[in-house]
Amino acid sequence: MNPVLQRSALLDRPPFGPREDETLLAELLALTHRHLAGCPEYAAMWPDWSGAEALTELPFVHTTVFKHMRLRTEGEGIAHQREVRSSATSGQAPSAISLDAHSAERQAVSTRAVLEDFLDPHPRPLVVLDSASALRSRALGARTAAALALRPLSSDLRFVLGAPEDPESLDWDAVLATLGDGDELLVYGFTWMLWLGWAQADVPERLREVRVDFVHSGGWKKLETISVAREEFDSALLATVGAGSRVLDYYGMTEQIGMIFPLCPHGVRHVPTWGDVLVRDPWTLEPLPPGEVGMLQLLNVLALGAPYHSVLSEDVGQLVPGPCACGRGGRTFVLDGRVPKAELRGCANA
Repeated sequence: MNPVLQRSALLDRPPFGPREDETLLAELLALTHRHLAGCPEYAAMWPDWSGAEALTELPFVHTTVFKHMRLRTEGEGIAHQREVRSSATSGQAPSAISLDAHSAERQAVSTRAVLEDFLDPHPRPLVVLDSASALRSRALGARTAAALALRPLSSDLRFVLGAPEDPESLDWDAVLATLGDGDELLVYGFTWMLWLGWAQADVPERLREVRVDFVHSGGWKKLETISVAREEFDSALLATVGAGSRVLDYYGMTEQIGMIFPLCPHGVRHVPTWGDVLVRDPWTLEPLPPGEVGMLQLLNVLALGAPYHSVLSEDVGQLVPGPCACGRGGRTFVLDGRVPKAELRGCANA
């Protein structure tokens, strides 16, 4: 097998253990050369690039490019299957990422390892605030892809919305049927859908006896317009369910599928061992030190079939110096928002 397609050595490490920047750089260099050789559009973006001695010297693709180009890397062992598309706001073009079996396998390992570090790893029923109709499309939506990433942690899975864009169409009978006689439940939804479909609903009394792990992503933009703060969001969800329930917020984007950055109780987001987050000055694109705010560049070793292993986003944040008080190692950062006047994203707003 092509060495680049073999399992990443970093995926065998703890997700938030000591950083191995030399190994990460070596794997990302190999990926970069593979994409330059197999994706003509990517090679045209970086015609003079030859190598890097640091992570900050790796080339990148701006996330908006994926809205206008279908970047695919051809090569030995890569079979492109379906696309994953972002949840673009009405009237905007979605990002589209070409997915292949090898990348999907790495992404599944990544997501499971991160979530098991933050949640109880034992399987329990999973309900998803989305419609099962989303599964019938050849192009997988961001919400559906995020939900399916939780499947390894579930004993059963059910989509519980009658209409995909209407959180108030949540079928509570389906939720209770999925739960059965159990006392634990895993629930996934986009942030705004959980607020409207669950936190603001008349939740069945039976669920007040159930320990629920709520997992959500997709940003806060819609909730900011109605002045819903994180503390209010968490409290409203937890008031509907049993003792010991939790809410886990993670940041991710379609252009970094498989990489998720959970928010810990100390208010910072954690970077898995098999990736990195750099911060660049919006004007000069020079890398910035911890504590300075700039555009986030996201790196991962999961992307084999298209050059989304290094992307420059329009999200703004800052690296946090020193170890986190939660005890997890590795890089941490704070997500501060969006570049002013940046296009409104459908799936990863701050």
